[in-house]
Amino acid sequence: MTNPETLLTFHLQNKPWSFYTTWGLFSPKDLDDGTRLLLDNCTSKPSDHIFDLGCGYGPIGVILGKDAASVDMVDKDFVAVEYAEKNATLNGLSNAKVYLSNAFSHVPADAKFDLIVSNLPAKPGKEFFELMLNDAKAHLAPGGRITVVFIAGLREYIKRMFKEVFGNYHKLADAKGYTVAEAHME
Repeated sequence: MTNPETLLTFHLQNKPWSFYTTWGLFSPKDLDDGTRLLLDNCTSKPSDHIFDLGCGYGPIGVILGKDAASVDMVDKDFVAVEYAEKNATLNGLSNAKVYLSNAFSHVPADAKFDLIVSNLPAKPGKEFFELMLNDAKAHLAPGGRITVVFIAGLREYIKRMFKEVFGNYHKLADAKGYTVAEAHME
């Protein structure tokens, strides 16, 4: 039996979008509320080099990368990588690079990004967050920023970690049990 594929279509940032997805990937039936909140509160610039950490089928990287200089999208799931590649092509991105990586494990050490984005997983553990945030800092270009969405239960922990790692924390939005926050390289 084959895995059924779904085509999601929706409007966001005044544009129509289409994404193929399938069972086994995060939020296969619709764009999840956390991703939507992040995309409603995060913008990219034409000069941005973007890194989408844990890209899933690619909505964050594709939408923010559409008008950016480049976007790297990574996931530890090979099916997610396959669908993110498919969706970058479907949405006309010629500036996307999609590859398999467990967080930053397969990202070149000298790679620098202006914007790192992620819909953080709810239960990976504190050690994962500490490693991921420190690796993110090492890959941010001067003046770069990290923007993440996470469940409200992680609010105080992420706030504390952002302040420890980046020296700052800016809450951008709260809605439906999610928070979008950002930190800047100082």
